[in-house]
Amino acid sequence: MFVLDTDHLGILQRRRGSEFDRLTNRIASVGETEIYVTIISFHEQVSGWTKYVKSSQDPAKTVIGYLRLETILRDFASSQVLPFSTAAAEVFEDVKSQRIRIATMDLRIASIAIAQRMTLVTRNRVDFERVPNLALQDWTV
Repeated sequence: MFVLDTDHLGILQRRRGSEFDRLTNRIASVGETEIYVTIISFHEQVSGWTKYVKSSQDPAKTVIGYLRLETILRDFASSQVLPFSTAAAEVFEDVKSQRIRIATMDLRIASIAIAQRMTLVTRNRVDFERVPNLALQDWTV
């Protein structure tokens, strides 16, 4: 089973380009029932677009921001969303205590994947390779 990182979700949401084509082909080959996303990715995306809407002074940009929030809501409502569970929190604290340099949200996503014994699908190998016991793949190459 596979967990899509936020970067791969962004590619799917843009719905165009060669990376999108490679990613959708790979998802089709493993089957959508094997694909999961995390509540952390939902948090990241909603936070980003909420900030965009809040800072917008242009009505047209405000409309765009709210449309993006609606899309995110629909996408996540139709996805298999993994929680940040007690097991994930324990992995997070363990890795954090090792002083591995990785952003908090990325470490939370990695912790969910480790706790669930899933492979994380991401382009961000540089950061995620620092996390012990994390299986990684990049489906955009």
